[in-house]
Amino acid sequence: MNNEPKKSLLRSNGLQSLIASLLCILLGLFVGYIVLLIINPVGAWEAIVTVMKNFLYYPSEAAALKYFGSTLVKAAPLLLCSLSVLFAYKVGLFNIGAAGQYVAGVGASLYCALALNMPWYVCLFAAMVAGGLMGAISGALKAYQNVNEVISCIMLNWIGLYAVNILLSGVKEETSPYTITLKAGNPNAQLPNMGLDQLFNNNKYVTLALPLAVLAAILVWVILEKTKLGYELKATGLNKDAAKYCGMREKRNIILTMVISGALAGMGAACFYLTGVEQWNCMQASVPAMGFNGIAAAFLGGLNPIGTIFSSYFIQHITSGGSYIDTSMYCAQISDLISSIIIYLCGFVLFVKVSMNRGLDKRDEKAKAKKGGKA
Repeated sequence: MNNEPKKSLLRSNGLQSLIASLLCILLGLFVGYIVLLIINPVGAWEAIVTVMKNFLYYPSEAAALKYFGSTLVKAAPLLLCSLSVLFAYKVGLFNIGAAGQYVAGVGASLYCALALNMPWYVCLFAAMVAGGLMGAISGALKAYQNVNEVISCIMLNWIGLYAVNILLSGVKEETSPYTITLKAGNPNAQLPNMGLDQLFNNNKYVTLALPLAVLAAILVWVILEKTKLGYELKATGLNKDAAKYCGMREKRNIILTMVISGALAGMGAACFYLTGVEQWNCMQASVPAMGFNGIAAAFLGGLNPIGTIFSSYFIQHITSGGSYIDTSMYCAQISDLISSIIIYLCGFVLFVKVSMNRGLDKRDEKAKAKKGGKA
């Protein structure tokens, strides 16, 4: 009887996700530290500590607060990309196309801002529509032709990248491959600060994007866990034939899932580029890592919308922290390598949870066998 509370606690999905996430983080940091030791053992400890400190690297409180805001600016779009991956995964789909949907959002938001001079809320909506349409293509192929969404998403990632490069070439600076700044081209397209910049030492890039991303996470949780729509979507993901037998429109649900996932990724793009923190490179030859990092953030957060808030921040924290590593001792790419190792190992959260459950099952079987032997 005394073992029952302990057993139920260890089998709690929330606790298992937390333990698994912490183990993966520690393992990632350990492997990263080993890599640093191999390259140059002299500064290895200081380098790994620097990665974890991030904005605390600055001795000035004002500077640390400002760069903390910069980390949050980049964490907001990462959170939305992780929600995109999570939403599809909950419905039995693997949306590896979040990166392409993110790119579509970039193209739509910046074109509306710089070519059409639209206000920020129109640009934000356009990004969501563009991302949703990109997701709808994969969803329709899956629903009507049973085309694996992973294959269609990967191909659409590159189609989207080159299409956006061509589209935004019309609104780039004359002397560089980068798009015109929002400040010069259309200040009304910048997301409003709403006083949030004052909390981070006048960091003008801290905008409405931050609360919008958190609100989206809460809304996704409500839809998936508390609504009839969420129940139908998850039922379709578990078994679309059974869902069809029960009267659910399984094809519509698959397409709708990818539309919502794409809209979240597109929203993430708008919540980054409409802050004015960065310009799009019209000669970009690779898909932005934001969409792919969203996969790691989703799994590190235990596939829980609220958990992804914290996991998205952590991944962005170590990514930003890696940029402060001493490049006189390590090559410039070492920060990306360390961050990538940690992010990669964060994807093993589900594997750790499965292993934990197997261990608990074996323990319970032994306990029952021992109890039966005594009887």
